[in-house]
Amino acid sequence: MNYSYWELKEWFSNVDYTIVGSGIVGLNCAIQLKNKYPKANVLVLEKGMLPQGASTKNAGFACFGSLSELIEDLKNHTEEEVFNLVKKRWKGLQLLRKNLGYSTIDFQQNKGYELFNKEDFFEECVGQKERINHLLKPLFNEEVYTTSSNTFKFKNVHSKYVVNNFEGQLDTGKMMSQLLFLAHQKGVKILNNITVEKLIELEDKVSIKTNRSDFYTNKVLIATNGFTSNILEAEVKPARAQVLITKPIPNLHIKGTFHLDKGYYYFRNINNRILFGGGRNLDFKTEETTEFGQTKIVQDKLYQLLKETILPNTPFEIDYTWSGIMGVGNKKNTIVKQVSNHVYCGVRLGGMGVAIGSLVGKELADLL
Repeated sequence: MNYSYWELKEWFSNVDYTIVGSGIVGLNCAIQLKNKYPKANVLVLEKGMLPQGASTKNAGFACFGSLSELIEDLKNHTEEEVFNLVKKRWKGLQLLRKNLGYSTIDFQQNKGYELFNKEDFFEECVGQKERINHLLKPLFNEEVYTTSSNTFKFKNVHSKYVVNNFEGQLDTGKMMSQLLFLAHQKGVKILNNITVEKLIELEDKVSIKTNRSDFYTNKVLIATNGFTSNILEAEVKPARAQVLITKPIPNLHIKGTFHLDKGYYYFRNINNRILFGGGRNLDFKTEETTEFGQTKIVQDKLYQLLKETILPNTPFEIDYTWSGIMGVGNKKNTIVKQVSNHVYCGVRLGGMGVAIGSLVGKELADLL
């Protein structure tokens, strides 16, 4: 690549910290590093024109787990582990709001609602409600989960919802735009459309091989979540999430965030539209990919649920669709650790990036 003296000197020389990934984790990490070391040369590399993965492609749920999700988690985790998962997510959401402000990201706390299509499963979850509320009482000081009648008139679901009284929603685009603004304001350098191909660790630095240029850096911080296996070995698998959004619907009465089928389907209102995503449980193997795109089986199911359950008496049109890549694993906890002498990572956000991304970014920077 033919770079000028100025380009090499300004962007690829004397780099103290290189962060791979400009999503929620990467930008929060960069901002925290500049707070700690104002004179440090902090460089962020991003392979996309915009942050790839899920940071600009998620549904904008400010959530920490539906009732059925937490009950499911208790089958593979201890009560202490589940409590700590929720605590970390709640702490991350508070940090996000503190750093970016409520109005800047259009944060609204319209509550979260879990829908059930089987009566026995609803009864099973409600039977565990008091246990979960008791478990979370030290965090929230009041009941997190209550029940409500089907006020939004959804069809083919149980006549009652489980309500999460602390769940909110935000504008994902505004959130990421504000994070980019703050990072630039702090003096963080961000390069887009550049892919890291290889890291070679030397005695006192790391050689970074990219598709654009090779250079040296003192430390590398990996914040690539679902794409992590492209750079280093970690217990992280990619998980594609497909999303669609309707055209504006006059007098849309639905307001809040909604979960269905243990959280595998989720929808919300945004600008008089319904944003609807999920369905990877229909074909886990195909959706375990780093390729963006849509599949007929998932899109058909999303459309069917819109037509038969969510908007049964309301005409609608799909405006457009997209997908994002999450990072998941056998455990729900994140991986924030030192990988080697000069390489660190903050990955495996488990579909909870909005909630924990700010905190993971801070924790990653604090490893240094």
